[in-house]
Amino acid sequence: MPRPKRVVIRNHSAEANLFARRAFITLLGVIVIILILFNNIYELEISSYEKYQTRSNSNRIKLLPVAPNRGLIYDRNGVLLAENKPIFSLEVIPEQVENLEETIKAVSELLEIPKEKQTKLFESLRSKRRFKPLELISRLSDQQVALFSVNQHKFPGLFIDARLKRYYPFADLTTHSLGYVARINRRDVIKLEEQGKEENYAATRNIGKLGLERFYQDILHGTIGHQEVEINNQGRIIRTLNFTPPVPGKDLTLTLDIELQMIAKRALSGKRGAIVAIDPRDGGVLAMYSNPSYNGNLFVHGISNKNYKKLLSSKDRPLVNRTVQGYPPASTIKPLLALTGLEEEIITPETEIYDPGFYQLPGIETKRRDWKKWGHGKVNLAKSLEQSCNVYYYDLSYKLGITRIARMMEKFGFGEYTGIDIYEENRAIMPSVEWKRARYNQPWYTGETLSVGIGQSYWTVTPLQLAQAMSILVNKGHIKVPHLLKATKEIVLTPSENNDAPMEGTEHVIEMPVDEKPPIELSKNEYWDIVLDGMHNTVQKFGATGYSAFKGSKYDAAGKTGSAQTANIGQDEKYDAETTQENQRDNAMFVAFAPYEKPEIVVAVAIENVAKGGGGTNAAPVARQIMDQYFGNRVIVSKNKHPHHNKTYGEQYLDSPKNKHSGSN
Repeated sequence: MPRPKRVVIRNHSAEANLFARRAFITLLGVIVIILILFNNIYELEISSYEKYQTRSNSNRIKLLPVAPNRGLIYDRNGVLLAENKPIFSLEVIPEQVENLEETIKAVSELLEIPKEKQTKLFESLRSKRRFKPLELISRLSDQQVALFSVNQHKFPGLFIDARLKRYYPFADLTTHSLGYVARINRRDVIKLEEQGKEENYAATRNIGKLGLERFYQDILHGTIGHQEVEINNQGRIIRTLNFTPPVPGKDLTLTLDIELQMIAKRALSGKRGAIVAIDPRDGGVLAMYSNPSYNGNLFVHGISNKNYKKLLSSKDRPLVNRTVQGYPPASTIKPLLALTGLEEEIITPETEIYDPGFYQLPGIETKRRDWKKWGHGKVNLAKSLEQSCNVYYYDLSYKLGITRIARMMEKFGFGEYTGIDIYEENRAIMPSVEWKRARYNQPWYTGETLSVGIGQSYWTVTPLQLAQAMSILVNKGHIKVPHLLKATKEIVLTPSENNDAPMEGTEHVIEMPVDEKPPIELSKNEYWDIVLDGMHNTVQKFGATGYSAFKGSKYDAAGKTGSAQTANIGQDEKYDAETTQENQRDNAMFVAFAPYEKPEIVVAVAIENVAKGGGGTNAAPVARQIMDQYFGNRVIVSKNKHPHHNKTYGEQYLDSPKNKHSGSN
């Protein structure tokens, strides 16, 4: 018989106590958790509010840089030389296109995009975010813009974007002075970081690479602006919260005259050479042209390898800025050597030598030839300049010595930077005993001094240096630093009286001050006039080397011719331009200024490897064209003397009772 089940009698009191204990522990846990939550809420909302608010905003709000418009560049007469031209590009937002591949093929067929370009587009799409615009085609033509605009409804997600790019209306005419802008590269970024300017260039794509564009980069660039936008968790812009407009770069007004640049280009057509024209009154550069040149617009959008190799391989070297490249000065520096001789009391205006057509150093058989085979006979200082007598300057340089020559020429800026506002300037070479020892570790020889006396040997000058030296000469020692910038201009915005109306703009023009260096002082001021008068006769006196080029001019000009050898010719050899290789032919040089009494313009011309003739035949007519353009129909003739009727300053000097003595040399 089974045993009956035991009946368990519950202990309700014990169960109630157990439940109470568990409930208390649970309640205590809940209270602790609530306290922890409240503590965290307090920490987030009160104690660390600013910290997390900033982090939240940084995730939600993004600051986008806005590039400023680059300043414009004008010539002295207000002609626009560098502008910002709108260009149009075709862009796509991939996520808005259903079939991207088919769409690109269709638009490529419409706008005639090469298949190679299509392949590159597909490759670039893989590395881009689908909600961000991607450039498909840059620099659309007007025809392509119009064609796409008509068919845009067929291509959702594709649109045309417009932005400003640098453009040079005169192309190769201004490249060697203005330079150009091009895309910022890694080297530019490193330099900007070193200078602490990287923030101001956050949205900038191009930067000045050469010329004025590089020298005045910061002025032309302006100050960056910012656009404060709200974004979602995918980085897509939802709305714009605030906008700080950028400050445009300042406009530049130059001393250049674009019409003189045009004349310079035409005058050098078919030739390799350079022209520099300076206003000696303030040092402003009126013309600065190197031929051949190249189109700076090619570099703005990124020059192709084909075009760049073509520029590099050209025998005419268009990339070289010849206005700041060294040339042997030849006879153009004879006025300065004459001035040195006067100052060092080696010669006087009446000092004469006999020129038989050659010069020999004492005890040396080698003969230094004059350009005129039979010589010039008796030659004084005035005639030495008018006829460009080499023998006179062989003798003068021998007596001066290289040390005294170099010391005086350095005062005129040879072998040094002029200080012009471009970085590409060359110092050229002013040889001296110390220079040769440092360069070649060799002594200086007397025969080299004779070559320096006619602007040859190691001596090289840039056309800019030559124009600057002549400016110092016509200013009688006063040195005005050559410059291209005349003034800066900017629009300053001021709030209008009506707060709802747009801000008003006021144009501020700031003229650049004339920079001067300590003057050159001579023991006698009349030495300046003696040399200047010799240059005057060189152009105005019948039979002088520069007379034919300026015959009949309406203005009273002065100048000096020069022909520089580029290859050594043996003592018994005769130079023949027709049988000489082109790159070994003489260079033609010329310097001039006008009007004679109150000079307004100084011109230096260098022409490489001329077929025949010298500076008077080839370079002087080029300077004449520049001056004809500058003076226009103005008639300016010397009031106090005329070379055909009155005595020169040198002759007046000789007639003075205190100077009645016989010169010897």
